[in-house]
Formats: sequence, C-alpha cells, structure tokens
Amino acid sequence: MKYCILMGSPRKSGNTSKLLKPFTEELELHKIKYDLIWLYDKHIEPCIACRNCQKDWTIFGCRYSDDMQEIFDKICDCDVIILATPIYSWYCTPPMKSMLDRLVYGMNKYYGDEKGPSLWKGKKLAIITTCGYRPEKGADLFEEGIKRYCKHSQLKYIGMLAERDPGYKSTFITDDKIEHSKLFAQQLISL
Repeated sequence: MKYCILMGSPRKSGNTSKLLKPFTEELELHKIKYDLIWLYDKHIEPCIACRNCQKDWTIFGCRYSDDMQEIFDKICDCDVIILATPIYSWYCTPPMKSMLDRLVYGMNKYYGDEKGPSLWKGKKLAIITTCGYRPEKGADLFEEGIKRYCKHSQLKYIGMLAERDPGYKSTFITDDKIEHSKLFAQQLISL
C-alpha cells in the first residue's frame, strides 16, 4: 500500500500538521510508504471548466502548466489518498478546493460528448482535519461534500479524523489526540 497525503494547511507547525505527525509515524512504523504534498507550496490554478481535460481519456489533460500534473501522478501512484486540512468557513482551504475542482474534472472523464472512465476508480480516500467548532458542527459539511465527491468519482470513502481546537489559550495537541491519530492510521491500515 502507498499513501498520498495532500496537506492543505498554510502552517507547517499548525494544528493539522501536529495531528498528522503521529499518523505518519504510525505509517512509518508499519513500513507504509507515503508522499506528503504541501499544497500551499504548489502552484495550483483554479479550474475554469474549459473541458480540455476531457479530450483524452488516458491523461490528466489540463490546459494549465502548473503543479497539478505532479499531484495527478502521485495520486495515480497511490492506493490511499489522505486529505489533511484545517476547516475554513466549514470547508477546506483554498488550494485544496482548487485541487479538488481540478481533479474532479481531470480524473473523471464524464464531461465530454459521452461518459468516459474514472481514472482513479477504486482508490480509498480519508480525511484528517482540525476545526474550531465541535467536529459534528465544524467538519460535517466538508465530510458530506467529500462523501459525495467520492461517490461521483468512484472512490471509496474510508473515514475522517476530526479534532477540535478549543481556542488560542489552550494547547491543541494532547495525548488523547495523538492516540486518536495513531488509532486512525491503524484503522486505515487494516482496511
């Protein structure tokens, strides 16, 4: 198994990164390979629905020459996709949203004159997220959106780890959250 972790946080020492660390340590403990891609370090243009990607059903085929081809290749080379993002206004961060929009067109050849294949059909996808509200009110809309995204793309949604940051005067990462992150990794490894 190989994982592709798409990190949507702008802060390399932020809450989402702190929650992801025990998860990746658990992957390493089980000798599972992974790529970690920091989306804020990448140039990702927003999708304009030009449908250029629908012309050839075997490639990503986007008109832009940015970093999305690299991300496409890493996703094609993996078995499990992890979307790691803080929640901003009940959804993911801007570069993750741009990436998701580009992938839904470039990976799914559904938008031409006839319906083509899903280039990532059957891959597993999970979420690791942090939010200010309780997860059932802070991360629920993002999770529902991703569940629909997976159904549309023929991906297998396999779960979410969501942890709350109770505020700036508190310590985010606790022993409980570290344990939750490790257990989530173990859960995904066993699937």
